[in-house]
Amino acid sequence: MPTLETTVDGLKLPNPFVIASGPPGTNGNVIGKAFDEGWGAVVCKTLSLDASKVVNVQPRYARLRARDSQEIIGWENIELISDRSFDVWAEELKAVKDKYPDRILIASIMEEYNKDAWFEIVERCQELGVDALELNFSCPHGLPERKMGSAMGEDPELLEEVAGWVQQAATVPVWAKMTPNVTHIEDPARAALQAGCQGISAINTIRGVLGVDLDTLRPEPTVEGYSTVGGYSSQAILPIALRMTMEIAQVIRDEFSGRTLSGIGGIETGSDAAQFLLLGADTVQVCTGVMKYGYGMVRSMKADLLAFMEKHDFETLDDFKGHSLQYFTSHSDLVKRQAEAQTAKSKVKEETVGADDQWRGNEFVKQSDALARG
Repeated sequence: MPTLETTVDGLKLPNPFVIASGPPGTNGNVIGKAFDEGWGAVVCKTLSLDASKVVNVQPRYARLRARDSQEIIGWENIELISDRSFDVWAEELKAVKDKYPDRILIASIMEEYNKDAWFEIVERCQELGVDALELNFSCPHGLPERKMGSAMGEDPELLEEVAGWVQQAATVPVWAKMTPNVTHIEDPARAALQAGCQGISAINTIRGVLGVDLDTLRPEPTVEGYSTVGGYSSQAILPIALRMTMEIAQVIRDEFSGRTLSGIGGIETGSDAAQFLLLGADTVQVCTGVMKYGYGMVRSMKADLLAFMEKHDFETLDDFKGHSLQYFTSHSDLVKRQAEAQTAKSKVKEETVGADDQWRGNEFVKQSDALARG
C-alpha cells in the first residue's frame, strides 16, 4: 500500500498537503480546523512585529468565472498580511502547538529592511514552538514603500542579505517564499539557497488586474470607486506555477542537492498535486482552493493522489518526486528528435501544419486541433 507520509527538512508530515499562508490560516481557530480535517501542515497568515500598519479594505476579492460553466477559475485579492498583533498571534500559535504537538505549524513572517526586526521576529516565533519559518519575500501589493514582500523578493541581492540575517538567528528550518513577478525565478531562489535557506516555496500570486465592470467602468475589486493592482491566483495560474516549479527544481537538483521545494499555484486536486511532485516539489500548498471548497477538500485530494500512486506502483512520494524533469529539453533538441523519429512511412497528415505557409484560413480551427494534445 502506498503512503503519503513524508519527511521534509526533518519535519514529519502525514501527507504533503499544506495550507498556504493566507486567509485559511488567519487565526488559531481555523488552523485547528485544518489539522482536524487532515492537512499535513499549516503555514499561518503572514505576521509582523507591528500590525498597526496593516489596514484591509472591503471588498478585497474579485473572481474570474468560466463563460459557460461559471466555475471560478481566477481569483484576485488586494488583501494585506495579518492585521492582528504579534501578542495575539503568540497566544494562539502557542495554544495550537499545545493542542496539536505532533502537527507541523509554520510561521510566515515578513519585516522591513531592518536586521534587528528580523532577528526579533525569528527569535520570538521560535520561542512559541513553531516547527519552521517561511519568509514572505513575495506579497505583491502590500507595503512596498517599506521594502516588504515582493519589493524585497524581486531583488536577489537584498533577498540574500535578509535571508542571511534570518539564518544567523534561526534554529528551525527556513523556507523562502518566491514572487513570480520576476523575469527569471531562478535568480531569487538561488539567492535564498545561497543564504542557507533549507527550502523554497513557490509561487505567490501574480500581479494582475482582474477586469473592469462594463456598467460602472471601474476596475474590480472596487473600493469607493477605485482599485489597485492585486495578486492573481486559482486554477488559471497552474501552468505558470508548474513552469516555475520546474525551473527552481532544476536549480536545486543541479546546484543545491538536498534542499526542498513546496509548490504553490492553482492546486485543487490530487492530480494537480501529482504534477507538482513530478516536477520536483516535496510538498504542495493550497490557499485559494480552500477559499473555494473548504478545508474538507483535503480528503479527496489525498484519495486522488493515492489512486495515482497505486496506478503507477509508487510506494512513497520519493518514488516519483522529480521524475518528469528529465523530459524537458531545448526546442532545437525537439526538432532533432522528431527528425530522427520520422520515416518514409510516417508522413505528416495532410491537415497537420508543418510550416507557416501551410496554414489555411478556412481550416484554421481544424489545423489547430490537429497540433494539440488534450
